[in-house]
Amino acid sequence: MAAEGSGMKGFYVGLAVVALAGVGVLGYLMTRPTSVEIPADVLVTASDTAGFQGYALGSDSAPIRVTEYADYQCPYCQNYAVVQFPTIKERLIDAGLVQWRFKDFPLDQPHPNARLAAHAAACADDQGRYWQMHDAIFQGHPTWSVEPNATGTFRSYAQRIGLDVAAYDTCMREARHAGRIEGTRQEGIRLGVGSTPTFIMNGRRYEPRGMTYDALKALADSIGMARDSAE
Repeated sequence: MAAEGSGMKGFYVGLAVVALAGVGVLGYLMTRPTSVEIPADVLVTASDTAGFQGYALGSDSAPIRVTEYADYQCPYCQNYAVVQFPTIKERLIDAGLVQWRFKDFPLDQPHPNARLAAHAAACADDQGRYWQMHDAIFQGHPTWSVEPNATGTFRSYAQRIGLDVAAYDTCMREARHAGRIEGTRQEGIRLGVGSTPTFIMNGRRYEPRGMTYDALKALADSIGMARDSAE
């Protein structure tokens, strides 16, 4: 009889554990953001952009610094990111000749997911994986760019690149970087950016055809030759 009572006690304990686990899962599902909106009409404060010079890739001592203003949902930006940029990164950025800085310039009217994508990448940056998310978003462009709200798709990218998804969810739900994104958009407007992608180098604006690998390589070579002649 004692054995039977002990067995029943264990059964009920196990049942309680399962029930608690179920409550935990249900609570998580209820708090997990299924649709997030990143506001455009935000007050940009000094702290939003203080010290932020763009998401940098490459050496601080590189002789050429390029700042790209881009919209994640822009098809031209996507084409540049997947066709031109890998060669630029491999042959110029990784070689220490170019430092690249990416800044957000969301075009909200034609691209309703652009600001959401920018914020997803910013939340990934909080965990040191900005460029992994940047690449995942641009590579997945054909899928999420036609969705009414791409929150779930970006969250799947966060899982894929190994983010702490709970922390990512909190960042997205709080719209933590909305001020920074709007701040860099306003900065781009002041610099004359009107379309994406636009590139700023040495105070001059360039469109994609002026920022090809060949053009950058020629510039790097000319800087190298000028330094050699000066020596």
